[in-house]
Amino acid sequence: MHLGSVTYNLLKDWDLETLITKLEQAGFEAVELRTTHKHGVEPSLDAAGRERVKARFARSKVRLLSYGTVCEFHSPDTEVRKKHVEDGKAFIDLAHDTGAWGIKVRPNGLPAQVPKETTIANIGAALRELGDYGAGKGVEIWMEVHGRDTQVPEVSHAIMKAARHPNVGVCWNSNPTDVVNGSVKQNFDLLRPFIKNVHINELADPRYPWREFFTLLRKSGYDRYTLAEVQESKEPERFLRWYRALWSELTRA
Repeated sequence: MHLGSVTYNLLKDWDLETLITKLEQAGFEAVELRTTHKHGVEPSLDAAGRERVKARFARSKVRLLSYGTVCEFHSPDTEVRKKHVEDGKAFIDLAHDTGAWGIKVRPNGLPAQVPKETTIANIGAALRELGDYGAGKGVEIWMEVHGRDTQVPEVSHAIMKAARHPNVGVCWNSNPTDVVNGSVKQNFDLLRPFIKNVHINELADPRYPWREFFTLLRKSGYDRYTLAEVQESKEPERFLRWYRALWSELTRA
């Protein structure tokens, strides 16, 4: 396993150069760039700008892992879903051009006015379309286990079954809904076949069984990234060093 970070929320105000430099200094190995943040790496970037981003990461110890989009496919409105799929394709193009491995997308709930099965099918269809498009570009699609109802692991599992695409997987999001009787094993086993990325958050929170979770990841052969998605700090550089130390302790055999 490797440690990286998303730019939401701790790193949202750092430009790209600062971001790479500070992550290198703190021993972080990868980053997910969330849309709208100060780093400014967006689908609107021209070809020369994309090449500069790719070249800058190539010179660093930090991998440009993914893009944290806000593309979501749960709307009952067909045109809204189409727009989010097209936005997703634009981020796939950006990932391809800058050397990123994947893009993160999400559901954000189950609309009350339509049957749950319909929404799950709609999300699955959108993910399958992006999976096809991403496969042609060498870019994976990672669905964050996200949203009031859709973060329930059984729902995310149903969405993956509906998507039925080898290029589509889940981004485990370390939600309270993962935990059953103090353990995440039940839901980890349910979603492990689909896990392509992992978001972690407050490692000092005793309500989440972090050591069990990291042990399950390691024993399952997971060798990808765990990305810190944490709140702002008045001392972000110090926080990064502390986080790295705690992660190293919790993930050791």
